[in-house]
Amino acid sequence: MMTSWNPELPSQGHRYQAIADALARDIDQGLLAAGTRLPTHRDLAWRLGVTVGTVTRAYAEAERRGLIVGEVGRGTYVRPQGPESPDHVGRLSGSNSMVNLAVNWPAQTPDSQAIPAAIAKLAQDSAVQFHLEYCHAQGRREHQQAGAQWLQSCGLDCHDAEVLPINGAQNGLAIALAALAQPNDIVLTEKITFFGVKVAAKAQSLRLYGVEMDQDGLRPDALDTACRATGAKILYCVPSFQNPTATVMSQARRLALAEVCRRHGVAVIEDDVYNIPGQSPAPLSNLLPESAVYVTSLSKSVSPGLRVGYLKAPARSLERMASCLRAFGTMSNAFMHEIAARCIRDGTATRLAHAQAAEACGRQALARAILPPARVNGHPSSFHLWLQLPEPWRSESFASAALRHGVGVSAAEIFAVGRDPVVNAVRVCLSAARNRDDLGRALKILAELLTREPDLDLPAL
Repeated sequence: MMTSWNPELPSQGHRYQAIADALARDIDQGLLAAGTRLPTHRDLAWRLGVTVGTVTRAYAEAERRGLIVGEVGRGTYVRPQGPESPDHVGRLSGSNSMVNLAVNWPAQTPDSQAIPAAIAKLAQDSAVQFHLEYCHAQGRREHQQAGAQWLQSCGLDCHDAEVLPINGAQNGLAIALAALAQPNDIVLTEKITFFGVKVAAKAQSLRLYGVEMDQDGLRPDALDTACRATGAKILYCVPSFQNPTATVMSQARRLALAEVCRRHGVAVIEDDVYNIPGQSPAPLSNLLPESAVYVTSLSKSVSPGLRVGYLKAPARSLERMASCLRAFGTMSNAFMHEIAARCIRDGTATRLAHAQAAEACGRQALARAILPPARVNGHPSSFHLWLQLPEPWRSESFASAALRHGVGVSAAEIFAVGRDPVVNAVRVCLSAARNRDDLGRALKILAELLTREPDLDLPAL
């Protein structure tokens, strides 16, 4: 339904700017929910006593900020504000009927109490105080060793001295970008890429350049063309279970990309956060030991709250990475890294990761039984899938419609790099639902929406 939104505007300043600011404020305060249909240009102009041109300019400014989306012939709507927005945070939101498939959280498994038990055990340990004190930015030796053990189980060639304990993969990504790039540098990425790299690049005044992809991930020919066109010397990519498309690069594709990077002197930041020990392909970084930075964490496979991850970099650049970690947060969290190290050494972390992998496969099978198979893209053991939409749906309007019916998904625009039109698709995070019953209910709603014409006044499904 259309909202009767009628904001109060200040008496001074540009009217269009004041309208856009009011939209931002009311969206932030939850007064305008994602999917809300805004007044027409003419209606809002009449209510506010301004010209239609002023409202048109205000809506254009709000759309530029990513607050709203306009669809010709259908109206203007409040858009979801991204995977980490208030509308999208939490396994459930608002009520028990809401199933949020917009966040890539690990599933709840029978072993979910293993980490709280490890925390309680450490709290009773006589050495606990030691782990609550400062440590070197490069981390404690035993935490480096545990990190190397974990990375080796993920198929990475590394030794202890190359490992930097970090506070999660996003922290590692920010560190790697800060160590390798200067403000205004170009960083190459997949054309559709992880939302977090866009945030990190913006914070560091870096420019992203999207490289074309196919069903096997980044295209080597497109990467070669991008290197020649931009002169960029950094590539960020997610070769395994790519976020958001859930593709897994073949070994042949990895070899071809490595050759392009060597030829152009491009350093690779490999995000391997979805790697499950013993079950994922060998990292791309193994093919570029002198120039690749490998980043992973336990957030998807073990526990997001630990905020524990590991970065592997060539020895010549590791000290620079540690300096950036020191600048961003003094050190990694020694207490959490001690918990992670104990869980890695005694096999708890591997057991939890394998439980997540098994649950991901089960949930993928459920999704492929409910959703139209031809529209489901991505690896059948991925934590998420990429759902292609039929005409005349657009990803923004589909995400908004799904949200109104109690299901959160992420529109393709959130992940797009550049201004080119993006594919009509949404990311669906299968592990975010509390259980398979909730997931099945949410997937049936998405499947039903796919059969309908876009109509924001749909009856309850």
